[in-house]
This record gives sequence, structure tokens and C-alpha cells, in this order.
Amino acid sequence: MRTSIHSLQVDTALQRFIDDEVLPGTGIAPADFWAGFDAIVRDLAPKNAALLVERDRLQTELDTWHAAHPGPIGDMPAYRAFLRRIGYIAEPKGPVQCTTQGVDDELARLAGPQLVVPILNARYALNAANARWGSLYDALYGTDAMGDAPQAGGYDEARGARVIAWAKAFLDEVAPLATGSHAAVTGYAVVGDALHARTAAGTVALATPAAFVGYRGPAEAPTAILLRHNHLHVEIRIDASSPIGRSEAAGVADVLLESAITTIMDCEDSVAAVDADDKALAYRNWLGLMKGDLVETVAKGGGTFQRTLSGDREYVGADGAPRVLKGRSLMLVRNVGHLMTNPAVLDRDGQEAFEGLLDAMCTVTIALHDLKRTAGPRNSTTGSVYVVKPKMHG
Repeated sequence: MRTSIHSLQVDTALQRFIDDEVLPGTGIAPADFWAGFDAIVRDLAPKNAALLVERDRLQTELDTWHAAHPGPIGDMPAYRAFLRRIGYIAEPKGPVQCTTQGVDDELARLAGPQLVVPILNARYALNAANARWGSLYDALYGTDAMGDAPQAGGYDEARGARVIAWAKAFLDEVAPLATGSHAAVTGYAVVGDALHARTAAGTVALATPAAFVGYRGPAEAPTAILLRHNHLHVEIRIDASSPIGRSEAAGVADVLLESAITTIMDCEDSVAAVDADDKALAYRNWLGLMKGDLVETVAKGGGTFQRTLSGDREYVGADGAPRVLKGRSLMLVRNVGHLMTNPAVLDRDGQEAFEGLLDAMCTVTIALHDLKRTAGPRNSTTGSVYVVKPKMHG
């Protein structure tokens, strides 16, 4: 079923999803949204089609040349002249300067892993968004990071001891003590604005005191210690009552790393969204991520549980003031490229609308829920929306 809106024929289910679920809370009325999208299709669809015609022309020119000149290119200056003549290489326009503003640190200042996940799979999307913080102990124990893979069966205490030793050596590298090793620590305490480690030889400070940036719990016996290295954070989790912590002199139960700081929620390469139902599912998951209320029921071990988005992480800063860190990766959304069309919307000629135009309109409108949020975790703390646009490499 389709609904006529201006010159468009919109799948009714998609239209109702936009009107009833996406637009409330954005400040955009349905009439304004669809009038704007109709204007965009009228203006940009012909330009998009012309670009594709130009692409075909260039490809034909290239195919013809290479058919007439098989094998390795022997005369590179002549080949470059050919590429300039057909418009594949444009002449330089002179120096260009540009700047940006409102860019989050995850893209402007921080270096860290990035994940790409299919937006159609809510569980994968939630896992990726929550992968900003990960257990170093789990990563070492459950993979071959230490040179060998874990054996099947129950917990291997010898392997666990290797994990703990590896993690303590890692702490010596990123937040070394003034003397000695974290492996020799029997307890941690916060005194004033400094972290102190107790050892058999006495109390020791960090070699670089500024590496300590916060903690959780009582200062004399913190349950978490927050360190910073190369602008990324490391949390030492202390719980002497846990199975791991009670076997360790300082009660360290885990070491958490700030890991995947950005994630691309992919509407393109890793998914096949062939109709309005698929597009609505993709947009509904993105909406849940931007509103922070996406939930997925996961079956595991004969039971089920609800997977949700992680909240912000709260600490007492080294200066005594509250310190809040993001608990989720910064999410970007990859829109479909120039080439694809989708029957979710038909234009005034009854042709499928370009899917990239639909993605641009819908994903950015959905992101307004994040930009307008006044409480709770936000995706962008600077008020930006990050769109990855594929197939624009040349």
C-alpha cells in the first residue's frame, strides 16, 4: 500500500513510522518533513542521475583506451594527458583552506579502534555501541593474544595467572609506579589528589602522577581506579570478594580498557535493505540508538536477558570533583551511496527514489533526538551528526 504525498508515492508503513515514531520530539511536523523530502527528490534526483551518466561515460572512455592499449601502461605522461582530456583528472584549483567546528574528540583528538556493524541487527548494534569499554582480562583469556588459545573446559587457573601477570605488565607500561611493579602492589588508596600503591617496600606513587584521573568508592579503599594514557582511559576494578579478586593481593578483579571509541552503524555495505520494511527496520534501530532506548532480547544458556545501551561512567576526579566518561562509542551512520534506488518511495515519474536521498533525510532527522536531548547520555557532546557516505573515493 502506498500513500500519495506531494509528488511522491510512499510506502504507507514507512510513512506511518516516520510520522508516528520518528518525528515526535524533533520539532518537525509531518507536512514539513514530506514537503522537504519531495523538494529534495525533485532537485537532487536529476543531478544524481546525471552524475551516474557521467560515470558511465568515463568508464566507457577508460574501457576503450585500455582495450586499445593492453598490458602495463608504457607512456605514463600520455596516459595522464588522456585522463585529463576526458575529465577523469581535473586541473588543480590552487590552495584551499578549510576548518571544522563542533567535532567530538573521538574524531578530532583520540586514536582508537572503530567498529562497523549492520544496522539491521539490533544485537550487533548494541554490542558495538557498548564496546567502548572492554575487559582486558576477558580479551587475554579468551583469545590467542598471549600466543595460544584457551583450552575447552572450565577455568584454567594457570592461564588466569598468566592473564593477571600480562595485565600487570601492561599497567607498568601505561601507568608505571615510581619504583617497583603493579605486580607487587597489595592495595591502592587515594590520598589528596594522588594515587598511592602499597607494597612490601612501602607506599609508592605513580611515576607520572597526572596519569591518575579518578576513582570510585572510598578514597582509602577504592573499588575502581581511573588512569589515562595517550588520552584513552584504563580502569582498574577492585573487588576482593570476586573469584578473581580474592586470589590477587590487591584485590584486582579486572582491568577495563577504553577500546572501540567509534562505531559505524551501516545502512549500506553490510546489509541488504531491499524494500520499505527493511528500511523501516534500519531506521527504527538507528532511532533506538539515538534516543538511547534500543532493547534486544538475547537468548543464551537456556535463558534470556535484555541487552540495552550502557550508561555513562561516573567517578570522583583526582581533584575531588565529579568526573563523567562516555560509556558508549561515538556512533556514525553510513548512508547508501549514489547508485542504489529503493521501492520504499517512488518519484513523480513512478521511478524508485534514490536510496541515498532517503537515508540522508531519515537518518539525520532521527539524529535530532540525540541533539535535542537535555538529560542522559548523548551520542555527540558537541551537537554533531556524523554521516559516512560511501562510493565517493574519486
